[in-house]
Order: sequence, then structure tokens, then C-alpha cells
Amino acid sequence: FEEIEYTDAAYEAELERIRTKFTPLVKICKEYGTAMRIGTNHGSLSDRIMSRYGDTPLGMVESALEFLRICEDLNYYNVVLSMKASNPQVMIQAYRLLVQKLDEEQLKPYPLHLGVTEAGDGEDGRIKSSVGIGTLLEDGLGDTIRVSLTEEPEAEVPVCIELADRYKTRSPHAPIPEIQQYPVNPYAYTRRESRTVALIGGHQVPRVVGDLSHRDTITPASLFAFGYQYAVALDKWNITDMACDYVYTGLKPVDFDIPGTLAVICDHALWVKQKSRLRTYPMFTLAEFKAAAEKSSEVNFVSASLSGITDENLRLLQADPTVVLVIETANLHGYAEQRRLFVDLMVKGVTLPVIVRRSYQELPAERFQLFAATDLGGLLIDGLGDGVWISAHGCGSDKFINETAFNILQATRTRISKTEYISCPSCGRTLFDLQETTAKIRSRTNHLKGVKIGIMGCIVNGPGEMADADYGYVGSGPGRITLYRSKTVVKKNVPSAQAVDALIDLIREDGNWIESTDLQ
Repeated sequence: FEEIEYTDAAYEAELERIRTKFTPLVKICKEYGTAMRIGTNHGSLSDRIMSRYGDTPLGMVESALEFLRICEDLNYYNVVLSMKASNPQVMIQAYRLLVQKLDEEQLKPYPLHLGVTEAGDGEDGRIKSSVGIGTLLEDGLGDTIRVSLTEEPEAEVPVCIELADRYKTRSPHAPIPEIQQYPVNPYAYTRRESRTVALIGGHQVPRVVGDLSHRDTITPASLFAFGYQYAVALDKWNITDMACDYVYTGLKPVDFDIPGTLAVICDHALWVKQKSRLRTYPMFTLAEFKAAAEKSSEVNFVSASLSGITDENLRLLQADPTVVLVIETANLHGYAEQRRLFVDLMVKGVTLPVIVRRSYQELPAERFQLFAATDLGGLLIDGLGDGVWISAHGCGSDKFINETAFNILQATRTRISKTEYISCPSCGRTLFDLQETTAKIRSRTNHLKGVKIGIMGCIVNGPGEMADADYGYVGSGPGRITLYRSKTVVKKNVPSAQAVDALIDLIREDGNWIESTDLQ
């Protein structure tokens, strides 16, 4: 964008110019009773807004409020507001800040239309949408929702219905104590301060706990679903980017050598009987921990829910440098209860590392994924949680559940394990087959961990809406593609038959390309 220096007088003159152009439209809408949506897209902020507020949630909010203030001055209130971004964290912060600004300026509480724009396809698109939309619905914000998938349009509505219908059964939930002091900044990401215990907490990436406690027996093959593959010929474990950090086995013993990057959590009753405790750690209830005569000198996992977190128990746990707290909930409004527990820890200065555990039973795979992304993603977005632990039975395979945990971390950008794709849904302006092209690009680049690639059907909104991407592939005409490095055009009018190869060449030029064979 072009950075422009504005004096206050020049800035006000620009606002007056907007008022002059916008007022006739408002008057027409008011005369005919027509509703208007005032929406801001993270990647399409004007040079003027960018120059004063930067590429920020505040810039998004101010961009919309400039127009909304004109509407209110003209006594026109038939307005819906939206703040869309492809990054769920930015999207959530913008909506929250918008609501605060409406309240501060004593503007009306306008309906909010929620959506994560250009969420992508498949599991990634659904999880990103759930993190963004679900978190705001948990906040009590949102009146209409749109899930934007790079799939057939009819695939979007069922996801919306699943997200919205979940709140039909929330009213009878167990009471949660009111928050008197909220120590979390809802408008900017700051991770909760915690101490480090065995690479959990502190500045470590959030850890993933896989659950094997439902298995009758545990063998080396049981670990395949959790990112560990044993090569018999080489007598070694191959470790993928989605290899969990711990596995929980309950009362089931592990009687084989585990990979060096993996550790086992088992119930204390089994742990005390173990002859070898190498990288094997006990799991306690609060009562068991208080009564135990023998504990690990390295790590002790202690499970608790909000009702068990008394001041006495917190003092006991905080005094032990080996404790990792595992928080659980059976509340229908589990997200709010676990957030309330984090508030207690922060207000009382407790720096225990915390793993958030959620349990699900007999859910269709897609519903489970949407719910887990909301329940865990909403906390991670606010910097709450040093690890995730999903116990899900009858919701899909172990591999599916483990990948869901990593995909939630990816969507919240708290732990990156793969390539990220920002791709738009098809519309009448699309200049190529988005689904086919997205699949083709994904098949060639899905091993580039941490790289963000935008795939946009046209130049109308594409360059702005993929502003968060490292590289962009944008339709610029029939059979023609424009390639971007971040927001900068690098190559124009590349024939579509050559465009994917040209994209890979660009990534290679920047030193960000690796051959997939190098990872094997």
C-alpha cells in the first residue's frame, strides 16, 4: 500500500469527502426501507486507514465506523456489520473490538454477520471457520453466519447449521461463577504466563496428548495413528510433523521401547507398579495427588475441574515444580467453564502449565471436529493453554482425532505443522476451476511446513483477501494467472497450464522450497 502522511485537517477532509459520496445511497436505502451491510475485509483496507491504523483489527473497525457514523447522523439504522479475515485470530479480535467501540460511542448494538473469509476446503476450512465463528458465538456475539469453503456452495450450509444448533441446548447448563476481574486482553494475543515443566508451558509450543486408553492392548502399531511409523528394515521410528508429544494409556501398560520424542502418561495406580519409568509419568486426580506417597521427580499430571480449584489446592499445586495441571469439564457450557478456570489461575498468580482436555462421545466425525475446534480453539486464540488433549470415542479414527488436534493448533497459529492454504469459494467472477486448482497446488506443496499460499479466483477481491499469505495464485483473465509474493505482484499473465510450476519456481527462488523426498 501507499503510506500517506495525513494532518488531522486533511484526514477530516477525506472523511467529509466520504460523507458526500455515501449520503445519497443512505438516503435511498432509508426511503425504501432497504437494509445495508457495512463490512470490512482485513486484506482490503484503504491506504488512508492503513497509514493511520496499520493492518490491524482497529483499522478494520475504524474503516466500518466511518460509514456507520454517517448512517447514524442520518437516522438510518437498518444496518448489519461484518469484520472478515482469513486469519481467525484477527477476525475474532476485530469483532470484539467493534462491539466495544459501539458501546464506547453509544452507537446502537447492530446485528453482526460472522465469517472467516477464504477459509479453504476440507477439514482445514471447517476448523478455521469453527475457531473463528464458534469462539464469537461462545462470547455471545453473532446474529448470522457464513462459512466460506472452496467447495460446492451446498457444502457450506450444513456446517453453519451444526455450529448454530449447538447453542439450542445451552440454557440448562450448570452455573458458572461470574467473572469479577478479566485478566485476558480480548483484542490482542498474549499468551498466559506459565512456568516450564518438561517442555510444557513457558515459551514452548502447545503440546498434544494422544489418547490410547480405550485400546484393549497397546502395541507399536497403535502409535502409527499418532504420527509415529516404525520402519522394520531400518529398525527406527519415522516421526511426522503431526507426531503427538504424549500418549495417555490409562491402566494399559506399554511393554515396548517407545520413540525418543514420545512420553507416556498413565494412571498413578499403574505407574507405581511400573519397573521401568523411562519417559513414563503418572496421572492423578486431585485427591490422589494429595494422598500419594510416591510421585514422579520429573512430571506429575493432575486433573481437575473448576469446582476442585480451591485456594488450598492451588497453593499445594503451585508449590510443586513438577505439576502440570490437566483441566476437564462436564459442563454443557464447557468452554466458558474452562475459561473461567483460567481466569482464577491468572488472578491468583498461579503459573502452572495447563493442558486443556475435552471429551466427546459418539458424534459424527464432522460435528466432533467443529465442536472441538470451537472448544479448544477459542481458548488458544486468547493465549490460554499449554497443550491439548482430545478424548473422543465413536467420533472417528485415532489418526483423525490426532490430526484434528494439530489442525486446531494450526488454525490458531499456535503450532504450525503443515502448509496453510487461503482459498476463496467459487463465484461468477472465478476465472478457473478453484476446487481442481486448489487440489493440484495442495498436492505439489503440502509438505512445505509453515508456508501460506493464497489461491484466488479473480483480481476483484483476491489480492486483498489473501493479504495474510506468503504467496498468491490469482486469476487475472481467462487462462491467465498472476503470481504474488505476499502483496507484491511478481509475474503477470502466466498461462494457467504453466502457473503451478511458476509458483513452485517462485517459492524455490526464495529458498522456501524443499523436495518432498527430503522428508522421507
